[in-house]
Amino acid sequence: MSSEITINQSHLPFMRESTKSIEVDDDIAIRVTDLSKCYHIYDRPRDRLLQMLARGRKQFYREFWALKDVSLEINKGETVGIVGRNGSGKSTLLQLICGTLNPTSGSVETRGRIAALLELGSGFNPEFTGRENVYMNAAVLGLSKQEIDERFDDIAAFADIGQFIDQPVKTYSSGMYVRLAFAVITHVDATILVIDEALAVGDAVFTQKCMRFIRSFQERGTLIFVSHDIASVQSLCKLGVWLKHGRIEQVGKAKSIAEAYLQYTLQETYGDEAKLDSMSPANIADKPCTDELALDTGPPPAIDYGAVASLRNNIDAANGWKTGRADIISVTLTRLSPGPEGVFEGGERVRMTVRAKAHEPLHNPILGFLVRDRLGQDLFGENTLPFTNRVPTPIKAGTTFEGIFEFRLPMLPNGQYAVMASVANGNLYDNIQHHWMHDALIINVSSSKIRYGLVGIPFERVELEVIDE
Repeated sequence: MSSEITINQSHLPFMRESTKSIEVDDDIAIRVTDLSKCYHIYDRPRDRLLQMLARGRKQFYREFWALKDVSLEINKGETVGIVGRNGSGKSTLLQLICGTLNPTSGSVETRGRIAALLELGSGFNPEFTGRENVYMNAAVLGLSKQEIDERFDDIAAFADIGQFIDQPVKTYSSGMYVRLAFAVITHVDATILVIDEALAVGDAVFTQKCMRFIRSFQERGTLIFVSHDIASVQSLCKLGVWLKHGRIEQVGKAKSIAEAYLQYTLQETYGDEAKLDSMSPANIADKPCTDELALDTGPPPAIDYGAVASLRNNIDAANGWKTGRADIISVTLTRLSPGPEGVFEGGERVRMTVRAKAHEPLHNPILGFLVRDRLGQDLFGENTLPFTNRVPTPIKAGTTFEGIFEFRLPMLPNGQYAVMASVANGNLYDNIQHHWMHDALIINVSSSKIRYGLVGIPFERVELEVIDE
């Protein structure tokens, strides 16, 4: 295959070398100052001609500001998540940062080589083969033919699309587009990586491969990540940016931004049916449940995992939102297996109790909880729907009620875990969260032994046997 390809810049919007560099602060990777982007909307095709003839004396278009007065600084090595509804300006901001759009006003300054995975198919000439697109994109980014030759086999192996590498990309599926595009940006020595929701179309195996690369890249580069998956934003990102109607609504830690955006999206879904008010610290009205402990007759684990977990009731300081129709009163975790109360090692039977009080009738009440790690990843949880689907339990106004969940506590690695609790009314697909409480209970785990994965289990047998000498 000859690499002497005529390069059309219009087909290559998704990777570039920074041309306007930051000269003042060595720690800044990207600086956006008063950035705005306006589009002219014409109601009729002839209005474009009339506007050209009018020479500015009359306006035949409507202005749509996709981005308005956005200012932002991103330090080197930071991972920033951008959230917002469709049409909020996320993709416009990324394209302005990457240089594929020119701003109406304001400026973008960057330092380093930018590689971006924007909208599906961006940067590919559909008539070229996958191989030709690899050479074309890498050449535009600044790699020589020799460098591309040296890396091509690795790029092709990462993409893993087989013989399709020599087929026109117009024959590719959406997943193959993403595979090839991501494979290129992983091998061009970029210092700034921009990803715009593109991984949502990949299969599970390839997505895991991409996530391994992203986590490796975070150790040496700057990452801007756009996704509607709030858990991914919390897991990957340290900082969060919330865009709303083309403006920055909020900037802060990824966890707080994700929680605020989640409340906003639910409020948009509920409309006038329920108003979600941000919570002030609440007091616990009832004492934790003190039912008798049940005996555990299961076999002991084969390995001494050496873990100790302690609890901290955080309900007074927990944030979230409420509608005023029902309140969570307490969230408790008690030990059912023999052993000291309040000490958890993992593997024992426990009871999670979420207690609430209804201020208005609830026809289909739901109580539930989720245990999350420090990155905001949901580890496990449950709600009362499996029970109330079999035994409908309407709640009258003024009634105190509780959800009881008994299970075997997983083995948890060292760290801090937060329990989210909620009370809702409705069914699995149509419900209103009347009280949503982040970090209602904090679980601190201290272990002297190595664990594998996000959660573990107490193995009852771990041996090595010789079958045939």
